Amino acid sequence: MTYSLIRGRPRRAKAHIPVRLAHAVLGAAAGVGWLVLPVMTAASHDPVPATAHGTVASAAATQQGGTSTADLVLPLVAGGAAVVLAGYGCLRRTRRARTRTTPGVVPAAPAAPTPADFDRQARTALVTADDCVRTSREELSFVRQRFARPDTEVFAHALRAAETELSAACAIWRRYEQGVPRDPAARRQALVGVIGRCAEVGRRLDSEAAELDLLRGLEGPGLAEALEAAEERFRELAGRTVTAQETLAALYERYARSAVEPVTGYVEQAKDRLVFATARLNEARQAADRDDGDRAARRLRAAEGAVAQAEVLISGVDRLAAQLRAAAGLLPAALTGAEAELAAARRGGARKPLPYGELHARLTHADTVLATVREEMTSGPYDPLDALYRMTRAVERLENGHAGVLSAAALLVARGSVAEAEEFIGVHRGAVGAEARVRLAEAVRDLSAGDAAGADRAARDSRDRAEQDVRSHGTPYTAASATAPGVPGAVLGGVLLAEEEDGGPPASYGGPETRGRRRLPPP
Repeated sequence: MTYSLIRGRPRRAKAHIPVRLAHAVLGAAAGVGWLVLPVMTAASHDPVPATAHGTVASAAATQQGGTSTADLVLPLVAGGAAVVLAGYGCLRRTRRARTRTTPGVVPAAPAAPTPADFDRQARTALVTADDCVRTSREELSFVRQRFARPDTEVFAHALRAAETELSAACAIWRRYEQGVPRDPAARRQALVGVIGRCAEVGRRLDSEAAELDLLRGLEGPGLAEALEAAEERFRELAGRTVTAQETLAALYERYARSAVEPVTGYVEQAKDRLVFATARLNEARQAADRDDGDRAARRLRAAEGAVAQAEVLISGVDRLAAQLRAAAGLLPAALTGAEAELAAARRGGARKPLPYGELHARLTHADTVLATVREEMTSGPYDPLDALYRMTRAVERLENGHAGVLSAAALLVARGSVAEAEEFIGVHRGAVGAEARVRLAEAVRDLSAGDAAGADRAARDSRDRAEQDVRSHGTPYTAASATAPGVPGAVLGGVLLAEEEDGGPPASYGGPETRGRRRLPPP
C-alpha cells in the first residue's frame, strides 16, 4: 500500500505539466491572432456598402491610408500579456520544483554517528559530569556549615549516588581505552553506557538543585547568614595562608627541592583565589545593601567557590608536610624491611620463581637502590617520599609481596600520589581533560581495593596528563584580569563557567541543566 501511494503521487504531479503548457500556448496563439487579424482585414478587397456622400469620402480616405496605429494597440497588449504570463508560469514551476518536497517521498535519513562521534560525546560527558560532582561537593560543604545534618542528607545522598555513577562511567571508559570489549558493536555500546551514566549523574544532581536553593535562601533571608559564614571561612584561610607560606619555606630548607615540587605555586594560587573571593564578597555585600538578591547570590556563590579552592591549596601544603615527616620517620624501618626481603629472595622465597639471570639482575638493582637511599639520608636534604617510592618499587620487582613496614610505606606513597592528583585536577578542572580524570578514578578504586602499587601508578599518570592539559590550555581571560583580578584563575579552576565576558556565572550544586543557573538577567 505504501509503495503504490509513493509511486502514484509523482505521476499525478507530472500530469499537470502538459495542461499548463497548453494554457500557455493557447494564450500566445490568442495574442498572435489579435496581431494578424487587422493585417488580414486590410489586405482584402471586399466592396464598401453604400453610404451618404460625406461618409463615403471619409471612409474611403481611411481605407486608402491602410491600417491605423489604434487598430494594433489592443492586439499588441494582449500578445505581450500572454507572453509575460507564460514566462512567469514557467519560472514559477521551475522554482517550485527546486524547493518543493514531493509528497510521499521519504527524506534521506541523517548520517549515523561514527565511532569518533561517540568517542567525543563520551569524553565531553565525563568531563562535565566530573565538574558537576566537584562543584556540588564544594557548595555542599558551605551548606553543611550552616544547617544540621538531617536537613542536608538528601543532598549528600544525591551526591553519593552521582559519585557512584561517575565511578562506573570512568571504569567503563578505562576498559574501553584498554581495548575491552573488542567487537565494534560492543565498543559502541560501551560508549553509550558511559554517556548514559554521565547523564544519570547530571539528573541526580539536577533533581535536588531547586531544593538546595530553597534551603539556602540566598535571594532572601538566608543571604546575610551565608555571607557571614563565607567571610568567616575566608578570614580563617587568610591566616592559614601565612602559615602555609612559612611551612613551605621550611620544607625547602629541610628537604630536597623534588620533595616540595608537587605543591610549588600552591600558596600563590591560593592568594589569587582569595583576592578574587575578596572582590566578590564585597560586591555581594553591596548588592545586598541595594536589595539586589540575584546579583548578591551570584557574587556570593563565586566567592564560595574560590574560598573552597584556596582551602584545597593550603591544605595541600599542610598535607605534604605531614607526609614528608611520616616518610622520614618510616624510612629507617623500611630500609630494614627491604633488606629482609632481599635476603628472602636470595634464599628462593619468592612467591613467583624467576629465572636465575633475571632474579640476579633484579637483586642487583634493589641493592643499588638501597645503597643510594642510605647515602642520600646522610649527605644532606633528600626526598623521603621518593626514597620510599624507589625502595618499594625495587622490592616489588622481586615478586615477594610486601609485608609489614614495606606495605605501610607503599600505602603512604600511594596516598600521597592520589592526593596530589586530586588537588591538582580540582583546582585546574577548567582545563583538564577526560583521560586524567579517568586515571584518577582508577587510582581511587585501586587504593580502596588495597592495591597501593596500582593506585600510585595510576595517580602519577593522572597528574602528568593533567599538567599536560593545563600547559596546552594556557592562561584564559588575560584581558579581564586587568579590571577583575583573579578571573583567569577562577575560570581555570572551574569556579566560573567561562560563558560570558566577565567569566560567566559561578558553578553551583547541580548537573548540566542547573549548575549555571545563577546567571544575571539581561539588562
